[in-house]
Amino acid sequence: MERFNEHIGAVNSCHNDARIQFESFQDQRHSVSNVLRSCGREIDIAYRTRLTAALDVTRFLLKQGLAFRGNDESTSSSNRGNFLELFEWYSQRNTEIFEVVNQNAPANNQLTSPMIQKDLAHACASEITSVIINDIGDNYFSLIVDESRDSSVKEQMGVVLRYVNKEGRVIERFLAIVHVSDTTSLCLKDAIDSLFAQHGLSLSKLRGQGYDGASNMRVIVAVAKGNIIVSEFFVYVSMIVNLTGASCKRRDQLRQIEHDKIVTLLDSGDIISGKGKNQETSLARPGDTRWGSHYLTLLRLSSMWASVIGILGNIQDDATTSDNRGMARGLIDRMNDYEFVFALHLMKYLLGITNDLSLVLQQRDQNIVQAMSLIDTMKSQLQDFREEGWQIILDEVNNFCELNMIPVIDMEDSIAIRGNARRSRRGQTITNFHHYRVEIFCEVVDLIIQEMNNRFSEVSTELLSCIACLDPKSSFSQFNVQKLLRLADLYPEDFSSNDYLYLESQLRNYIYNVQRDPQFSEVGDLGSLAQQMVKTGKNTVFPLVYRLIQLALVLPVATASVERVFSAMNIVKTDLRNKMGDEWMNDCLVVYIEKDIFATIENEQILQRFQRMKTRRMQLPPLRYSSTTIINTSSVNQ
Repeated sequence: MERFNEHIGAVNSCHNDARIQFESFQDQRHSVSNVLRSCGREIDIAYRTRLTAALDVTRFLLKQGLAFRGNDESTSSSNRGNFLELFEWYSQRNTEIFEVVNQNAPANNQLTSPMIQKDLAHACASEITSVIINDIGDNYFSLIVDESRDSSVKEQMGVVLRYVNKEGRVIERFLAIVHVSDTTSLCLKDAIDSLFAQHGLSLSKLRGQGYDGASNMRVIVAVAKGNIIVSEFFVYVSMIVNLTGASCKRRDQLRQIEHDKIVTLLDSGDIISGKGKNQETSLARPGDTRWGSHYLTLLRLSSMWASVIGILGNIQDDATTSDNRGMARGLIDRMNDYEFVFALHLMKYLLGITNDLSLVLQQRDQNIVQAMSLIDTMKSQLQDFREEGWQIILDEVNNFCELNMIPVIDMEDSIAIRGNARRSRRGQTITNFHHYRVEIFCEVVDLIIQEMNNRFSEVSTELLSCIACLDPKSSFSQFNVQKLLRLADLYPEDFSSNDYLYLESQLRNYIYNVQRDPQFSEVGDLGSLAQQMVKTGKNTVFPLVYRLIQLALVLPVATASVERVFSAMNIVKTDLRNKMGDEWMNDCLVVYIEKDIFATIENEQILQRFQRMKTRRMQLPPLRYSSTTIINTSSVNQ
């Protein structure tokens, strides 16, 4: 034992020192390096929890199109803005988050700053755009562009891409919104080039372009206004809508009068009650470039006729200014005029014919073949109405006048010629029949037919007539091999000389196959045909034919998708948020519009992109040292 005690020695002996080091080696959990690693891991977990919570709040606000910031975000504020308030609410209901945020987080690592909010939103938008670009892949696509002013009076260009995905489905996706200084072709081209370069899109795959602008767009109502009577009619309609809806009091009075009328009709049994019937309504204000908005206005004016005259009578009796009294009296007189009623029913009927086309062209999955069919149908309806619709309109107008106690005119009576002062002074007259049949009915219908022929003249062009041969209706009755070969000639970049040699035989094999396949017997349009070909694998059996179908489907039909972007823009960038930056607004719009894609993206993907963005921002250029520079390696290692 003495020898052992001598070997052990004092406290600071070699033996005791070795024993302490050995015990420390065995107990790695309490070693300094392990303690440092443990602390770092805990810090990483806390950081990740905070960042995920901030991302959850960001996702909610972006999806709902809500503002992030508040006017006063100080700790003493009662409302610090949506982001901070929702972040606080979230942490109070989750213990794990509460322990690592706000007062429990480092002051310089709160992850709630405006820069973090914008970076998270940008990461969300970038992930969505990446999904869209990857979905397009190497396929053909077309471009749909429109411009509009935002709430800060800045010209914004919206860009939507149309393509056929791997399932054969026609897809239209919002790519971006870009601020442009003006709307000249050169400025738009530069903005599109820059956008394509930013997202890695190739112009060589662009197969269609669609542009629209209110400045060069003539809609049905604008065309009809070429007739002086119809032009005056819409002026009076606008005055009626404005005067009856000028205040909340007048609107409430109109609703009450209409309610009392409905109750009376229900009591008398003239109308029946039921689900969705007799609901509260009011006059709709017509838009500048939408057929449907004018149609809705005329429908409601005719159905609320007595109520509108009643509210105008109240304005005449109760108005405090002579101007309003005089205007109300003049509008009542105008509504009781046969010419006004005739114009109302004529335009209501014409807009009813074109309204279905207007609604269908706003659908995202519309294709050019189906649009051509609808346009042809509308043209035929307008021509038939011109030939046979006079008596229909005349009977409707007369019945309406008798119901509302409006004097019905005799069509054989003579009236002075209008619109020509010299002929009027000479006492020249025409019959009411000539005035209403020729000067109003025929002239207005002819104006609209002419506009439709001019506006949709492309339906007779060679390209679209060739595309129509792909239509699967009536067991592919329009299929024509020679026209489809000509269609391939119009796309020399997509069909090589070898492809063209094989195309004719493949077209014949294709039509022989699909006409005898029961899976294609119920296919009714070109879009469904593409999906069925992918589903049955025929897109790989007849790749050249499927390429023709793809080229037909990517052609843009209407600009409704990009117009929806501006509707969303008015929700995201309001008058209260009119100082939004262009990039911030674009990120918010991408997420708000493409919610279905956003729902499929996991938090992990967004966080990884956020970290890459942060890393790139923090990267510094490498230091350069001269040969005489002395580096303290110990401090560098530390």
